[in-house]
Amino acid sequence: MKRTNKIVSHLGGFSSGSSLGGKVSRYRKKQNIYTQGAPADTLFYIQEGAVWLTTRTKHQPSAVTAILGVNDFFGELCLAGYSLRMSTAVALTACSIRTIKKEKMLQMLRKKNKTSNSLVAYLLSSVRNYRDHVAQLLTSSAEQRLARVLLRLAHSDKNRRAAVEIPILSHKVLAEMVGTTRPRVNLFMNRFRKRGFINYNGRLEVHQSLRKVLRNR
Repeated sequence: MKRTNKIVSHLGGFSSGSSLGGKVSRYRKKQNIYTQGAPADTLFYIQEGAVWLTTRTKHQPSAVTAILGVNDFFGELCLAGYSLRMSTAVALTACSIRTIKKEKMLQMLRKKNKTSNSLVAYLLSSVRNYRDHVAQLLTSSAEQRLARVLLRLAHSDKNRRAAVEIPILSHKVLAEMVGTTRPRVNLFMNRFRKRGFINYNGRLEVHQSLRKVLRNR
């Protein structure tokens, strides 16, 4: 899921996260940050690394609902009165994450200043992006969903370099993110490489040209 965060440029103090207060913790790759159903009284801000959120239902396997990177918040539903986590958060790579108490963030939101306005804008954009993600699941092909995952991991909305190296992920993990099978991910990855959209030889490099896949509807 692509989360556009245009407000980060307005939150100069958030580049380090120090103005948010709270505690900074390190997480290993694949380490759980919290699990669905756990008490929700904090939210999180990613300073380094990437995180993915998955949600399960009684009769369906877990589905990826968001892929987050540097300068993203998660766990923010606690601000809307949700007492339990609605998803499971797992470190996609090694991460440095700041934990902020719900009460502290609510105090910041009540202040009428540039920072509080930007925080409100971020939370509203999160709602919009979750809605867009659901629409993408209904209207996009598995190939397009894979392209979106790779572009999101490359922070293509924040980084305009022609090509960006991203963490190597197994095709099984990518299949779980996209909601398809490992053989189909292998097929699409080979297709992307042949078309010059990615380099995949000991490291994974994503090119901006991969966006062409999203326009082929």
